[in-house]
Amino acid sequence: MLSLRVLILGGAGEAAELGRRLAGDARFAPVLSFAGRTRAPSLPPIPYRIGGFGGVEGLVQWMSEHQCDALVCATHPFAGQMRRHAVEAARRGGRPLLMLERPAWVPAAGDRWIEVADMAAAARALGDKPRRVLLTIGQKDLAPFRAAPQHSYVIRSIERPSAESLPPHAELISARGPFTAADERALLLAGRIEALVTKNSGGAATAAKLAAACELGVDVVMVQRPPAPDLDGADVDVATDAAGALAWLVARHDEASRRRGV
Repeated sequence: MLSLRVLILGGAGEAAELGRRLAGDARFAPVLSFAGRTRAPSLPPIPYRIGGFGGVEGLVQWMSEHQCDALVCATHPFAGQMRRHAVEAARRGGRPLLMLERPAWVPAAGDRWIEVADMAAAARALGDKPRRVLLTIGQKDLAPFRAAPQHSYVIRSIERPSAESLPPHAELISARGPFTAADERALLLAGRIEALVTKNSGGAATAAKLAAACELGVDVVMVQRPPAPDLDGADVDVATDAAGALAWLVARHDEASRRRGV
């Protein structure tokens, strides 16, 4: 039986879910690649690697050396550079690419959203009056909030941020989703949170905070996703979940089997 060699660029929960769906399926020979920013990622039940490729050229070379048949980009929606590299590497290497991208969140009735383009704009959107602010933006994007020291911050991230990136008056919470609505409501109440800053990551794992904020009348400063990469000239399809990604891979496997007469 033909085994389709697949490289999955991970970073989002859908990558791990896809890995679980591919585990033990003889039709596929997958490798899940982690960027290495999280020191203790949740490891998949399939072969994996950790670390960068050395840019587009390195990614093209890796796929060539490992005779990769297909590329799946399941990185975080805010991993803009890696997503651009994936498109360019697929274009140069002549590999089919699937962008696995969960739908963005959209405001619902009762939500109090302020939509901004980046973290600097998010810090400004908090205003001049001191507020209690919950930051759920990860550890890499905290520095802009040092310019708004009038606020008191509760910072939730998987790993502890570096001290030099922290704004003053910061309380740290180390936690990994998914989070329940009850947990998020309790956090907002215990922290006396008046504003929540988050990225528009989409997905269900961390969406409960938005429902809790709406219920409690907490303002949400929502940082929008970076622009999508230019797909011109690349063989690219899009799926919104792991089930869709698996269907795409099955179709690619069946197509390759027909071509090779397997």
